[in-house]
Amino acid sequence: MAPTGDVQDEALRELVALLFGKRLAVLTGAGCSTESGIPDYRGPKTRALARNPIQYRAFLRDPQARARYWARSMIGWPKMRDAVPNAAHRSLTDLESAGLLTGLVTQNVDGLHGTAGSRNVIELHGRLREVRCLDCGVIERRDDVQGRLQSLNPHYVATVQGFAPDGDADTEVSLAGFVVPTCEVCGGVLKPAVVFFGESVPPRDVTAANAVVDSADALLVVGSSLAVFSGYRFVKRAHQQSKPIALINLGPTRSDAEVTLHVDSLAGVVVPKLAARLARNFLAP
Repeated sequence: MAPTGDVQDEALRELVALLFGKRLAVLTGAGCSTESGIPDYRGPKTRALARNPIQYRAFLRDPQARARYWARSMIGWPKMRDAVPNAAHRSLTDLESAGLLTGLVTQNVDGLHGTAGSRNVIELHGRLREVRCLDCGVIERRDDVQGRLQSLNPHYVATVQGFAPDGDADTEVSLAGFVVPTCEVCGGVLKPAVVFFGESVPPRDVTAANAVVDSADALLVVGSSLAVFSGYRFVKRAHQQSKPIALINLGPTRSDAEVTLHVDSLAGVVVPKLAARLARNFLAP
């Protein structure tokens, strides 16, 4: 399959045949949101430019690293906030409404599945629209923190080199004088309510995601290279249970040897066509 984003009829027929009449567990990654304008980490256009996101330990221990994160986030957040669901998000919602899904597990922090109307969503890596105080646990809206960032740093200017899937921006920054907001309740350290690299996915979310996979007849992976274990573990689990695994992703993935079928195409091209056929024919005689 040529990685042009198009999908050939034969590949679509194979995909429909593999998943026809089955209840699906869905796992999504950054490639599900690229058509909403949110970049991925390891797609065909970004793999060579991949950078290391902030590490959890650095955020906790290094005030300079924390300031750098919030400076970049102040620039990058509006792009994430204003993103809207694309055809892939909406089609997965349609599959859920048709009763074809046992649940949807996402590695994304953009919240677009919920915005699209999906209800049974497990956000493995949290949600960027919330900020949590690491000292007292109070939760704030990210937009409210954005207002304080801008008020505290009215003259902050950065040259944007690109945006990242975790809601920040690659910038040429000078952190001189940059002020990081603190918790309005206790003055503690604020952290976005997402799982940073080096931080563990909450066990309750892993348990819930395992249940979604266990109760399904097949696993559908949309837009993930499965490079990180937090998502890859569910492919391994489905594979161990001898369940069919369909993967829609541009470019190679960690699980190409384990999946039943890899369709090398854009999520927004394939998922709507797949959803239309499965929803129309689900449980048909």
